[in-house]
Amino acid sequence: GQSVLGDSTQLLLGRLSLDPRKPQAFLDGAPQPAESVALVGSVVYVSARLLADALNANLSFSDDGRTLTLTALPPGGNPLSPQARFSTDKASYAPGERVVYTEYAFDPDGSDLTSRKWAGRQDVFFQPGTYTVTLQVTNARGLVSQPYSRTITVTGQPIDSPLSYALKYATPGDTFADSKVLSYPALNAQTVQAPSLPLLFSDSPETPAQSGILYQDTVAGQARLLAYHVNGLPGTARLYVVARNLETRPIEVRTDRLGETAPTRIEGLLGQVTLLDYFASSGSQSVTIQPGESVAVYASPTLNPGSGVNMMQDLSTSGRAELTFAMLEDSLPPSAQVLQQLPFMQPDARHQRGTFPNAVRSIRVTLGQLPARLVIGDGLLDPALTGADALTGQPQRLIGNYGVLYDIQVQGAAGTAVALSPRGGLYRGAMNIEDGPMTQAIKLPKVGSTSTADSPTLLWRPASNQFNIDFVPASGSNLPISLIFYKASTQSAFGGIIKRYNP
Repeated sequence: GQSVLGDSTQLLLGRLSLDPRKPQAFLDGAPQPAESVALVGSVVYVSARLLADALNANLSFSDDGRTLTLTALPPGGNPLSPQARFSTDKASYAPGERVVYTEYAFDPDGSDLTSRKWAGRQDVFFQPGTYTVTLQVTNARGLVSQPYSRTITVTGQPIDSPLSYALKYATPGDTFADSKVLSYPALNAQTVQAPSLPLLFSDSPETPAQSGILYQDTVAGQARLLAYHVNGLPGTARLYVVARNLETRPIEVRTDRLGETAPTRIEGLLGQVTLLDYFASSGSQSVTIQPGESVAVYASPTLNPGSGVNMMQDLSTSGRAELTFAMLEDSLPPSAQVLQQLPFMQPDARHQRGTFPNAVRSIRVTLGQLPARLVIGDGLLDPALTGADALTGQPQRLIGNYGVLYDIQVQGAAGTAVALSPRGGLYRGAMNIEDGPMTQAIKLPKVGSTSTADSPTLLWRPASNQFNIDFVPASGSNLPISLIFYKASTQSAFGGIIKRYNP
């Protein structure tokens, strides 16, 4: 229904004009990119997206990308509003029974639906009553549908409690209620010998007010580095880790794994994003350093005043190397000459720094009577690492064991569910799971943060009898935490049988 006018020198289609000789396209008189029109033989080809813009039309692609649909209004036509529609598998539910929603909203003109707004929607209702659920949708033209509502009645004998429902249906990262968390007995965990990997921890002064050296020590072989700092300088700055070769021969410094967050002003984000980045890290990078030479093995993005950086880096050296953590104003390069002139920053008395041996803690757990919990980072059941500040010689305790990799192997895990319960306050982190052939990093929680012990976050439902958790306490979050192990097949709080979850 669209008219095409013109001759050999100009073609007109709605807001679009073409010069097929050059070829060149104009939309409302404005020239368009050269790749939006082409002349092949005697045929003029126009980009589908440009054609959609010219007709004020909607362009959509099929899932396989092989079919596109261009939907335009007839000349003088007015677009119609989208229509919200959904159904539920039933009209009446028992308390604790899962509600299954089927949405089938549509747009009369074929425009894409770009957003959905629900009101009153819940996947389960635990209290008897009548509930109204409403949906509105918005299309690509910005038109909003009228509200569409359905009424759900909840009545009869309960099927599940909030806890038993979560153990059936919650997905990793979901939080749920369990008021009995702190009453569960502690598991008898066995700590086994692990590689004596040192951790160089730099968090004091956490907010340096001038360029300077934050921490420094010597390593040979494998080491883990963790830095957590906020730019307290009046201008932009960057955090560096500089390696200096202390040998009389060239050495190689290889980064095996790296996670970082920078820049950000939201403290709780620092640790979580760094861990997800760290678990996703693959491959390695190496640099060869000549005798006496200094090379930056880490450089943060530019930090504005008040912006923070968190980095965790596993590296290995083929010889003795001096590692220096430094905050430098943007105009200063991380050269040996600059570092030699910088002051050593004094600790701020509120945070920690130092070198701590045994940065991998291997724990073996065999599950028995459940529910039960494994406590991490409390300083009692899970002692803090001890070390020393290499700059002052003062002994240090790593409260919370930030930067320590907990290698947790669980036996008897099939048919269970595992959740994380915060005990020290706000927590936002990540874990890496190995369950048979499956390896997956889990964001904890899925959205926002969790802060109360009686609101655990589901971590995983193991399919294998043995599975492994890699856990590192997240910088910027509070310790301790507990890992809660439940039976996924157990008696409901209301006396009903919960069927075993079968992934």
